Amino acid sequence: MGKHISAFSRQHINMRLLFIFLSVLSISGLGAQKIRSVDICIYGSTSGGVIAAYTAAKMGKKVLLVTPDNHPGGITSGGLGMTDIGNKSAITGIARDFYRRIGEHYGKREQWIFEPHVAEAVFNTYLRLGKVEVWYGQGLLSVVRNKQKIQEIETGSTQKTDADRRTVRAAVFIDCSYEGDLMAKAGVSYTIGREPNSLYHETYNGVQLRDKHQFPDAVDPYRIPGDSQTGLLWGISAEQLAPDGTGDKKIQAYNFRVCLTDSVANRIDITRPAGYDSSRYLLLLRYLEKKNPASLDDGVLNINLMPGRKTDINNNGPFSTDMIGMNYDYPEAGPGTRKEIILRHEIYVKGLLYFLGHDERVPTHLRNEMLRWGYPKDEYQDNDHWSPQLYIREARRMTGEYIMTQANCTGMEKVADGIGMAAYTMDAHNCERVIVNGMVKNEGDVQIGGFPPYPVSYRAIVPKTNECSNLLVPVCLSASHIAYGSIRMEPVFMVLGQSAALAAVLALNLHLTVQQVKIEDIRRMLRQM
Repeated sequence: MGKHISAFSRQHINMRLLFIFLSVLSISGLGAQKIRSVDICIYGSTSGGVIAAYTAAKMGKKVLLVTPDNHPGGITSGGLGMTDIGNKSAITGIARDFYRRIGEHYGKREQWIFEPHVAEAVFNTYLRLGKVEVWYGQGLLSVVRNKQKIQEIETGSTQKTDADRRTVRAAVFIDCSYEGDLMAKAGVSYTIGREPNSLYHETYNGVQLRDKHQFPDAVDPYRIPGDSQTGLLWGISAEQLAPDGTGDKKIQAYNFRVCLTDSVANRIDITRPAGYDSSRYLLLLRYLEKKNPASLDDGVLNINLMPGRKTDINNNGPFSTDMIGMNYDYPEAGPGTRKEIILRHEIYVKGLLYFLGHDERVPTHLRNEMLRWGYPKDEYQDNDHWSPQLYIREARRMTGEYIMTQANCTGMEKVADGIGMAAYTMDAHNCERVIVNGMVKNEGDVQIGGFPPYPVSYRAIVPKTNECSNLLVPVCLSASHIAYGSIRMEPVFMVLGQSAALAAVLALNLHLTVQQVKIEDIRRMLRQM
């Protein structure tokens, strides 16, 4: 009996030792998988990020695309189907190919107006064709540098607070996020908000009280009209308006580009969102009383019609989908606070749509028009049919080797190292809602155009030489607030993403810093692709 127990015990001990040994091997293997070494690491799956990853992969480099998001394409696949172009001739390279692939889907040579899921499918095609490895749901935790060079970055799961940490080592990094998080954690200089006009000898920067998306005169700001003691209606700041041209840290408003449908077979009714507060829309009622709009498209919602009986709804008028003044903390916020800000914007915009369709104080003809629309069953199916991408029009902007300004937009100053063309109006949305002479007014909206396409400098996407030698920043590039308002269009981000990837390839091949890469070599490679 004793011998039998002893033999059994020995077998049991051996099995436990084997289990521990295998567990150690498993953990060791898992750890090895979490350290990834590549040639080029792109952070951010915006449209520019996807094109940069595809470009670098097609050039034979080992590429990793890391993103805190779960979908490729940013706002291009997130609802902005009415492409802001300015001048189509300025859009070249793979960016132009993108719109031709969209066109193929719709049976046309090229198409600039499209449904969200079609755009996402094209971005996924690029990732598949380039055999690009993608880490979805991985936010940036830290950056390790050696002097002026990024050695590695650490990322972590956006779904769990302290799980699935990973390390990426690369020779060159490209920050294609809308927020510029990699740039900031790498210690690169940047700015937030609006410069004073005096800084770069501009006209349209800083505080701008103008006439676009503006309230008519005599809209009262107080809860009880005429009685300042009752407090301000929601969304109005008590801050005193600064003189025109004054710089500040205020950010142009964010919103969602809203995809709805009027197809009965594909429509889900717009219901009251959790957190809904009808008092947030009392100012809208006062505007409607003054405006008396004939339709929603008459100064309430900018309803752009898409294929498939869908919309790309944008801000329209003084009180619309832009949540003015509620995003100031977003650029520097951590992941948790950003999620809260995004959720507040979602509740606000969903609440606006519900209010317009269901609040009996809204004119009947507007309510009936709103009730035609609903959320599309075939879009954003893993996010309750709502876009996962808040429209981050502007966050951080790098202070790089060269700063694009109003003079570049208007052609008063031209660069010789252009790596892509911008062509859109100098376009900034409102930054604040204030009281002027006892009336509600919006401030910050600028729409100045009338100039031809102009080149964007290569030096505007690279940091200062003494700050970082292996980072490119084609999205949060170096530009003043008002110049960024012209450059910040999705097709341009794709063009700049392609050029940034080629510069990264050249830096690798020739053992150069990104600042040493020659513009002639980038242009030669662009012509050859």
